Amino acid sequence: MQRAVFGLAVLALGLCAFAIWDIVDRFDAVGPARSEIRILVARGDLPSKVAVRLEQMGVIENSLIFRLLMRVNDKEGAIRAGEYDVPAGATPRDVLQLLTEGPTVVRKLTVPEGSTTAEVLAIVHGAVGLVGETPQSVAEGTLLPETYHYSWGDTREEVIGRMEHAMREVVSQALASRSSEHPVSTPLELITLASIIEKETSVSGERSRVAGVFINRLNRGMLLQSDPTTIYAITRGEKTLSRRLTYADLKYDDPYNTYSRPGLPPGPIANPGRASLMAAANPLKTEELYFVADGSGGHVFSRSLLEHNRNVARWRRIQRERGFR
Repeated sequence: MQRAVFGLAVLALGLCAFAIWDIVDRFDAVGPARSEIRILVARGDLPSKVAVRLEQMGVIENSLIFRLLMRVNDKEGAIRAGEYDVPAGATPRDVLQLLTEGPTVVRKLTVPEGSTTAEVLAIVHGAVGLVGETPQSVAEGTLLPETYHYSWGDTREEVIGRMEHAMREVVSQALASRSSEHPVSTPLELITLASIIEKETSVSGERSRVAGVFINRLNRGMLLQSDPTTIYAITRGEKTLSRRLTYADLKYDDPYNTYSRPGLPPGPIANPGRASLMAAANPLKTEELYFVADGSGGHVFSRSLLEHNRNVARWRRIQRERGFR
């Protein structure tokens, strides 16, 4: 009798050991995924919910085995929210390590140079994976156009804050690089000038030259007469002006209209990029006072009004030949 009991005990221990060995072996078994799978762990997801989702998506074979793995390794509270790319054939142990220690998927959003703040906020609002409200009381010209990286679950407020910080950093660098004779002295003035340059040209080699024209006009007390400022006076950056400017527009009495008001407008008309900010701080030294489109995407510059009028007439001919009236 004792031998029978002993034998049953040995058999039970053997079965138990085999079961434990089988479970441990399954911790390191190749997973069912035949290709990389992207998964999302939302903030507040319970470990059991994560395990079930992994099984449903074909990342692991058995959610119970994965939950046991988490418990054995005391990792149930260590899973981090975020997006993860799980490689093909990842074992349960590989998956657990990824969710607790591995990198999350990095997403990105790009803000084009010269975007108005309304346009930037729309980009941030529509960015997949960002959460929270989009800040609305954001001043024009305070967001640096660049490509920003973020992870799923980051807040829109955080991203906007990074844009504001980046703008302050670049403006500080630009101001430090300007000459002592430069008429622009404050961050607001520099951003305002840079925003006009940004809207006037997208040709990188022209930015400092355009800046030189505006500096020359400021120094001589001339009106800046920049079309983009007149457009901003009409739209405030909240819509696109779908028509050409008229003579009445140029006479429109508004602080942002540099055809009717002297000096710089009271604030930026867009969010200028790094290159335009540096150009505004370091204008090309010339005697040029005018520029107009040349028909090829750039501009032709001139020193005298007579020469400028000839260039304008040439541009009008090009427009008529292209069907513009």
